[in-house]
Amino acid sequence: MAMTTKAKSIQELGLQQLLNTVELWRHITSRKLLRPSYPHSLHRLIYNAVYADYDDSIHGPPLYWFPSHIDSKRTNLGQIMETYGPKLLGATYKDPITSFKQFQKFSVQHPEVYWSIVLQKLSIRFHQPPKCILDTSDESKHGGTWLPGSVLNIAECCLLSTNEPNKENESVAIVWRDERFDNSDVNTMTLNELRHQVMLVANALKALFSKGDRIAIDMPMTVTAVIIYLAIVYAGLVVVSIADSFAAKEIATRLRVSKSTAIFTQDYIVRGGRRFPLYSRVVEATSSRAIVVPAIGENVDIKLRKQDLSWQDFLSGAQHLPRPDYCDPVYQSIDTMTNILFSSGTTGDPKAIPWNQISPIRCSTDSWAHMDVQAGDVFCWPTNLGWVMGPVLLYTCFLSGATLALYHGSPLGPGFGKFVQDVGVTHLGTVPSLVKSWRSTGCMEGLNWTNIKVFGSTGEASNVDDDLWLSSRAYYKPIVECCGGTELASSYVQGSLLQPQAFGAFSSASMTTGFVILDDQGVPYPDDQPCVGEVGLFALYMGATDRLLNANNEEVYFKGMPVYEGKKLRRHGDIIKKTIGGYFVVQGRADDTMNLGGIKTSSIEIERVCEQADGTITETAAVSAAPATGGPELLAIFVVLKNGFNTEPEKLKMIFSKAIQRSLNPLFKVSFVKIVPEFPRTASNKLLRRVLRDQLKEELRTRSKM
Repeated sequence: MAMTTKAKSIQELGLQQLLNTVELWRHITSRKLLRPSYPHSLHRLIYNAVYADYDDSIHGPPLYWFPSHIDSKRTNLGQIMETYGPKLLGATYKDPITSFKQFQKFSVQHPEVYWSIVLQKLSIRFHQPPKCILDTSDESKHGGTWLPGSVLNIAECCLLSTNEPNKENESVAIVWRDERFDNSDVNTMTLNELRHQVMLVANALKALFSKGDRIAIDMPMTVTAVIIYLAIVYAGLVVVSIADSFAAKEIATRLRVSKSTAIFTQDYIVRGGRRFPLYSRVVEATSSRAIVVPAIGENVDIKLRKQDLSWQDFLSGAQHLPRPDYCDPVYQSIDTMTNILFSSGTTGDPKAIPWNQISPIRCSTDSWAHMDVQAGDVFCWPTNLGWVMGPVLLYTCFLSGATLALYHGSPLGPGFGKFVQDVGVTHLGTVPSLVKSWRSTGCMEGLNWTNIKVFGSTGEASNVDDDLWLSSRAYYKPIVECCGGTELASSYVQGSLLQPQAFGAFSSASMTTGFVILDDQGVPYPDDQPCVGEVGLFALYMGATDRLLNANNEEVYFKGMPVYEGKKLRRHGDIIKKTIGGYFVVQGRADDTMNLGGIKTSSIEIERVCEQADGTITETAAVSAAPATGGPELLAIFVVLKNGFNTEPEKLKMIFSKAIQRSLNPLFKVSFVKIVPEFPRTASNKLLRRVLRDQLKEELRTRSKM
């Protein structure tokens, strides 16, 4: 039926209002009318006022950042699109912004073409080149065989100077500062100096260990830790990544599962002028040899066991060589294991996830493509080598020619923010809980972060108001959301600097990544349909694991998954929402979904509504459980209040119910509210809703007996 004149006029009016709204916000941000120094309440007021009549159920999530056609052609991805786009896409190619989705789809359909182009852009030098990019002849390998026959040393690639003007021997490879010297000049290390330090440590390693030995690192991500990491890989050994926050029991588990030969650690961790023991935890965990680095000064000031070595004694093992700071790299096949990382491991042994030499190529290329990390940039992401973001950051910087920025101290205070300012960080990575802390404490006020070009965010779902605050610190620069996993060595869904960005949303699958969204019966939704369901990844995914050290890779990632277009899908475990406009919002893990009145919804969706419902709230956690006597699931909201506030649970219960019924579904009802001082979290700071769900079940059991 033809659209009536009246209906058409209404539609056109709605479209014009949308354009006016978006253009007004674009005008405000492009003209820098809202300054970082203005109070956040003003930023929030203007943003909310501009989008007051915006209906995201019709238009998709509201946009806050927009790529320019000039800048887009200067990005890494934009440059290769301008060079190869007309040839690969033909007459349909227009420009990097207009043709991005088409190019991303091309990269999924022809990954061998994309990777053959991109491998030339990073510092990847093969000792023996691959026979091809991708071999799919072995049907038993869902993910194919990538770069077969190639031989290299990925750590050597990190230390190579290139034709890039900002990756030469005297370019700054690392810049760092200790937190107790926040008003002092920063320290720097050139690429040439880094190379010599890595080779010195590699020689010392070869004097003690054999090729293939597994050597753990359990220490903060300092300059020394980075040198040790590269040296282990350079010498043909395997890094075992252990976060420095772990207790002795968790350290022991990871050493046992990985079959580690030895461990690098520190005597202490220094935070805020206080010393926290680390070596003593390692001693409690293992009888294996420990090599102990001093947290302060040149010498450890604690007594070591007989089998252990101080850092200085360890290095002396290379001094007999004619050139202690020169060492030939150990070249190995592309699929040789170089790093063992672990899942969070909330129950039982954590999954031991092996990285080979493809993994660094994948993670650094995704940063190159999506965060536009270039030679000469300064990249900082407070993290640890025990978590996936540690190796990702290291490889991204050294394979792209960017400077790695390290703050030896806590990122929670103004000292870290001043470091970001003083070294001119261009790319700042975060996790949402860290941003929340910065904003709530006001510790970053008065600092100049306007040199930042791109923010990164990963680890958990982002809060829109916190992201508004973060982006405004640098005149509304984009926050590239990243969601993936250690077993993928990358993110399967990300933001892109060639697309407009919305707070807390992902704008695209990552380059060469294909996925579908599955309904409750495992049937994929149509590509162009807004929907919510579980992610099913295309198995041809460069960098994804094809084995686990203590679990069956096939059972974990493929068993029970449907076939799509003749190929078995790979399990990831995320529930994701595709919005109108083609943006994605991660709704949590499949285990964090709930059924309320026969309607499937996610914890994160409910939490977002509740956290905006009352000004006394820091964060919420939504879980559900059926009563002990049976019946429909009951919704409970756990709440952490802001410091100094005190609110009655019954009052919040009423506020939450109204907000949820208004914003999500009129049939949803909050049954319980419990105020707690903090939430249970994994060592990587992910919220443990499972623990809260168990608490709710126990509460319901207790009530049923009363």
